[in-house]
Amino acid sequence: MSTIEVGAITDESGGTTATINTYTPTASNMAGRNRIINGNMAIDQRNIGASVTPGEGIYTVDRWEAKQTTASKFSVQQNAGSVTPPVGFTNYVGCTSLSAFSIGATDQFGLRQIIEGLNVADLGWGTADAQTITVSFWVRSSLTGTFGCAIYNYAGNRSYPFSYAISSSNTWEKKTVTIAGDTSGTWPNTSTHGPVLFFSLGTGTTYSGTAGAWSGSFLASATGATSVVGTSGATLYITGVQLEEGSVATPFEHRSYGTELQLCSRYFWRQYNAGQNVLYDRVYWSGAGNNALFNFPAPAGMRIVNATVTCSPTTNGTSVSFTHQQYGNIVVYRATAAGDNYLYAGDISISAEL
Repeated sequence: MSTIEVGAITDESGGTTATINTYTPTASNMAGRNRIINGNMAIDQRNIGASVTPGEGIYTVDRWEAKQTTASKFSVQQNAGSVTPPVGFTNYVGCTSLSAFSIGATDQFGLRQIIEGLNVADLGWGTADAQTITVSFWVRSSLTGTFGCAIYNYAGNRSYPFSYAISSSNTWEKKTVTIAGDTSGTWPNTSTHGPVLFFSLGTGTTYSGTAGAWSGSFLASATGATSVVGTSGATLYITGVQLEEGSVATPFEHRSYGTELQLCSRYFWRQYNAGQNVLYDRVYWSGAGNNALFNFPAPAGMRIVNATVTCSPTTNGTSVSFTHQQYGNIVVYRATAAGDNYLYAGDISISAEL
């Protein structure tokens, strides 16, 4: 039976509120404070735990996009290397260098998350009221030294490079950095690209800059940071990523798996049925060359703008071709064939990434 420690504190009306487990709820540390989605790397809809060597702009675990100027220099996998995660976590994302690559001046390699503007509108960046944020995360590497990260806007004209140190190889360490909100530049607060958090695996001199200061140019890392892709077989593992308002790193906000999956599904949704097909619809029509419509709804709350639909459909007809169109949250497949037809799919996905 669990014990709840309760202590009395005074609220604004002179009454008392409860302190639970010696941790007092406030406006800054209650649910919803973490602006990063899938910061615990638990959701991996695309790869289902398999290792991938991503191309430029390809997503790995949900919401985490790979950036690279030269292909095939690192692989990414949920729980790569099967090491024990930090206490309180069951998953992490692992990046592994595939060669000893010499970084050029304009090279950049790493993982990033683009935060939707709607989710940071209250920070007021780009105004005199810009709020301070704190970024915290757990990291483990086969290398030691100083490593680089950055916060930047999608337009690439405002950036804040920062660094963190890893003192012991192959050991989980927690890192925290506090960043004063940017009072300059353009930071959208709509359903488009907001701030970008970038973890560098190697960045050239052109896109590296002084750590701990805002810049009016695009910078993806701190000057002098360690290049993970510069050492063959080097690893960098990350989990527990949190970006929150304020100057204090609060404990990681653990959301339920279902909640995290729903947040991820606003940007990417996949129905994967290995070894079997799912019946979506059955329509009968006569005459070769006529059209029939099969449709299904996109997940509720999905960010539909510019969604890309991928499906591998089959039917009981022959030589059936498919096209698709999207109307609001309804995706429609158009099949051209004759006879009584069914639309099946073993793997279907919708991407509405930023």
